[in-house]
Amino acid sequence: MVENPIFAGPALRRLRKREGITQAAMAASLGISASYLNLIERNQRPLSARVLVQVIDQYDFDPRALKEDETIGGVDGLARRLADERFSDLGIDRDEVSEFLSTTPQAAAAFARLYDRGLPEQGGVPDALIASRREIERWRNHFADLDEAAEAIADEMRLSRADITSAMTERLREKHQLSVRILPLDVMPGAIRRLDLHARQLQLSEMLDRSSRNFQIALQIAQLEQRDAIDNLVAGAQLPDPSARQLFERHVTGYFAAALLMPYGRFLRACEQTGYDLTILMRRFGTSFEQTAHRLTTLQRVGQRGLPFFMARVDRAGQFSKRFSGASGATILESEASCPLWVIHEAFERRGELCVQPVMVEGADSGPAHWLTMARTVEAAGATGEARFVIVLGVEARLCGDCVAAKGVNLDPSAATRIGMGCARCHIVGCRQRSLPPRGVPLQIERLMRGLTPFEFRPLEERN
Repeated sequence: MVENPIFAGPALRRLRKREGITQAAMAASLGISASYLNLIERNQRPLSARVLVQVIDQYDFDPRALKEDETIGGVDGLARRLADERFSDLGIDRDEVSEFLSTTPQAAAAFARLYDRGLPEQGGVPDALIASRREIERWRNHFADLDEAAEAIADEMRLSRADITSAMTERLREKHQLSVRILPLDVMPGAIRRLDLHARQLQLSEMLDRSSRNFQIALQIAQLEQRDAIDNLVAGAQLPDPSARQLFERHVTGYFAAALLMPYGRFLRACEQTGYDLTILMRRFGTSFEQTAHRLTTLQRVGQRGLPFFMARVDRAGQFSKRFSGASGATILESEASCPLWVIHEAFERRGELCVQPVMVEGADSGPAHWLTMARTVEAAGATGEARFVIVLGVEARLCGDCVAAKGVNLDPSAATRIGMGCARCHIVGCRQRSLPPRGVPLQIERLMRGLTPFEFRPLEERN
């Protein structure tokens, strides 16, 4: 049986039309029948390796065209866009999304481009942030070249010193003639990091803990040694807005820094050996909870994949300041509001404690619905006040059997907490925590009776 069959009908059809030849003529040149080529073009037969080689050889065909759907994040990326509340009444499921992408990839790409660049601000989120995030999703938050470069440098540094802080500090001194200096708060009252080229110093605030200091040093190495690679990624994104470009550049620079602290191969092995035990991973790599959680969303190396986690950072008002879906296919983050029944809100009252909750997401037709989620508070780096957030991680419940966080947790779907994507997009009937009715749904107001919630409406299945 052929693994990962290639269905490339639309790409082959466009190539044939570009060449201005008939199906019969192309079939003859490829040594196949016209009827077989017709089936390939309609995606009813896969493109065999032999025929693909013939196409490349005879028509100067670029095989990267077969991966055109990756420019919009594949099925997951398209599904996230179609999960927008403006399309909620259409009932688009994942099979339809997949069919749309496979049969008319150019039309799907056009829709994605219009959605990403032509729509107004969503839920108060600036366009630049949306555009940067979409580019990260296009890569599924995995930048293979940066990972490889970071591993090479990390291995180089390990040969000199076992302690990562000393190794990075020594690298800055020897390779870039920069020293690292920790300065008191009154000298750096409004900053956590500053590069003083006159004094040849990387200056860090004394308010940073060890993991944050390491990250800032790794960021400096990224900026000095990966400038070309980062610039190429930013240029390739073709983001029209300067702010979007700067946000994307900041992300990929931070990506390299995290990869330097948690080299891909070693980090993945540690994940698998410990059952993704976050406490052990943090101690072993000297990283914070947020840094470790972020790294878990990036483990998508071909032939060496980790579990597909999503990660978000949330404030007390339930607003997302970071959202990384990675390869998880999660639509749970595609909303301007979070469900009050989700454990992220309870986590604020359980400071420093890992709060675990299996959830079933209402209305997740375009992606997985059953998740194991983990949430914990974090403090903003270098903050002197109560700048506190919650980091939430999620992985599909069916995949997390070996995870330490799943031990003793009932992963039966019936035991999961049902949550929505904010009240305005949630159709769960009878929720005592509901603050708003779902948009576009007629309410049933009874004069003679008052229910448990002020907003009564018919269940979704009865309205279709």
